[in-house]
Amino acid sequence: MLNVLLQSITKPSELQALITYKFSSKSENISRHQERLATDEGKRKCYEFLERTSRSFAAVIQELDDQLRDAVCLFYLVLRGLDTIEDDMSLPLERKVELLRSFDKIIYQRGWTFHENGPNEKDRDLLVHFDVVIDEFLRLDSKFQVVIADITHKMGNGMADYATGEHRENTSVASVADFDLYCHYVAGLVGYGLSDLFAASGLESPQVAENKRLSNNMGLFLQKTNIIRDFREDLEDGRQFWPREIWGAYAENFEDFIKPDMAHKARACLNAMVLNVLEQVPDVLTYLGQLKNQSVFNFCAIPQTMAIATLALVFNNYDVFHRNVKIRKGEAVKLILASKDMDNVVEIFRQYVRVISKKNEASDPHFMDISIAVGKVTTSSWVYLCKEKKTGKANCLFLD
Repeated sequence: MLNVLLQSITKPSELQALITYKFSSKSENISRHQERLATDEGKRKCYEFLERTSRSFAAVIQELDDQLRDAVCLFYLVLRGLDTIEDDMSLPLERKVELLRSFDKIIYQRGWTFHENGPNEKDRDLLVHFDVVIDEFLRLDSKFQVVIADITHKMGNGMADYATGEHRENTSVASVADFDLYCHYVAGLVGYGLSDLFAASGLESPQVAENKRLSNNMGLFLQKTNIIRDFREDLEDGRQFWPREIWGAYAENFEDFIKPDMAHKARACLNAMVLNVLEQVPDVLTYLGQLKNQSVFNFCAIPQTMAIATLALVFNNYDVFHRNVKIRKGEAVKLILASKDMDNVVEIFRQYVRVISKKNEASDPHFMDISIAVGKVTTSSWVYLCKEKKTGKANCLFLD
């Protein structure tokens, strides 16, 4: 905790956010959730797995309203299990593809567990005890089961296509179109599924689930940002998700970017990747503007504001090629507390795209393109429409 405070020592607003967050009382949703876990061992084990696999997602999932929380938790755990199989480079390809293409059937098989992951696969334990997840999945209302199984089927087959060499060159993604398709399979489909769950729960209107482009780009914005940030980690693990169509304009080999004499070209390539991600921002804001339920809005908005903060941090930042770059904990907590309504979210996005604008250098080959992308968020080319809700909060929509 002391180290976290020291990182934000020159940022009074972050220090205040850390203290506020630390001593804030539990929400009603969290209190009811914890009471239920105390008397339900199977459910409690699933939320323990959720905490172990992703503390950040666990926090926002547990704040969801009662009728949606468990469905999203199980959706996350099922896809995490699928992703653990896809990520494991020690699994024989034939076995991996078999599992990926059949995982939507596996989640209906009581008692199924998996012990074939490599010993260093970080979420191996989830699959070793996956029977617990299956039991809880089968307790969900059928309307939620159908959504989760459908997305698992589509994602598993998409992952299998990539594993067998479609849409990529050797171990790297080839074109920007293939990059978008890969991100659709691993993240855009998550956006589809979440929107379907929101609508099925009755907390959001069916229209939220109907606009697939918006749901897809919610996922793409998060996934692409993470792929940019994780350059060094993926390189060391033998993975290449940046599309050759972008990075091939700056280097012959993907690993060349870590060489000191490649710093200028590396930063130009990095900024081209960020430019690609900025294209998703209009749809992200439009999607958030249509949400009515407070818990759903918080759940969706917090990861997106974290992503725009991360994007501003990595932009033109050569450290990305040498280490994992992350926003400060104090900054993250400040974003969590602020991302409660559309007005704040809009201001957060504008704040961070201004950071990108200030870091944008005239010598960069994409200087003008980046300036134009930034302008879509920060200038009057955006129309911000606010309509009062019955609660007195604003319902905001962005139009290009």
